[in-house]
Amino acid sequence: MISKYGIHPVLAIGFGVAIGAMGCSSSDDGGTGGSGGTDAETLRILVTNDDGVGAPGIDVLVQELVADPNNIVVVSAPAENASGSGDATSADDPAPDCAGTGEGTPAATASGYDTNVWSVDGCPADSVIYGLGNLYPDEPPHVVLSGINEGQNVGNVGGALSQLSGTVGAAKTAACLGVPALASSQGDPADNLDPANWDYASGVVEVLRWLEANRSALAAGTVALENITSINIPTCDTGMIRGQAEVPLGTEIPDYISGLLDEQDCESTLEDPQDDIEAFFNGFVSITPVPSNSSGTCDNLGN
Repeated sequence: MISKYGIHPVLAIGFGVAIGAMGCSSSDDGGTGGSGGTDAETLRILVTNDDGVGAPGIDVLVQELVADPNNIVVVSAPAENASGSGDATSADDPAPDCAGTGEGTPAATASGYDTNVWSVDGCPADSVIYGLGNLYPDEPPHVVLSGINEGQNVGNVGGALSQLSGTVGAAKTAACLGVPALASSQGDPADNLDPANWDYASGVVEVLRWLEANRSALAAGTVALENITSINIPTCDTGMIRGQAEVPLGTEIPDYISGLLDEQDCESTLEDPQDDIEAFFNGFVSITPVPSNSSGTCDNLGN
């Protein structure tokens, strides 16, 4: 399913308007998660990523989330960049490169926000495990938001990129532990070395769009757990985002792109993309279910 709209490059502070329903299913298949029975529109949100607690993507997202009084935000993210670590944990044998103690300490995001922000010595999955096990003594969060990642995570071509992503791995870990999750990833600009070229504002718009569309189901605890939702947001060097496309994971790279790290063509005229690779590289925001137990995430956690 595709919807079309234009996104202004400047994000208004406090974006909080509910937008047309898209995103994760609230079906009963595979069990449901989160905590129901609370104030209908107030959400407990755990935010994590794989780029590290000091990364710009998580900082921009947290700033917008805390601007809405209906969001109760806790951050638990890796102390250092742990990109590409998938769903690895410090308990794995052999130990992954991101392995640490798995313990958290008070921290701050890049802008200095330090309310309920924790830095975890370990992998992205460790950050989720620490957050769920230590930062919610009374009730679990309604949702885990993982991102906004620096770079796209589309497709499942030989295990990449979606299965190598620590952003996606953290979201899958949350779902395996009983909490619905969203992974969000911002596309690489042509010049990705200049921080000014990363259009995180459009990524925040998409995360908040998904959150508002699913707020009631998340608050009620009726969101299914067999999949997490992964959204990939193009960074348009020219043109503008062409719309949203709800599509499956791609398994083949089209012949018109050289690889999964290519630039996105927001002036493309392709219609009706068939998977997340085709949608994303032709200027659409791809919205894709990723099985929570893909790559054995839940099995490895004993769930």
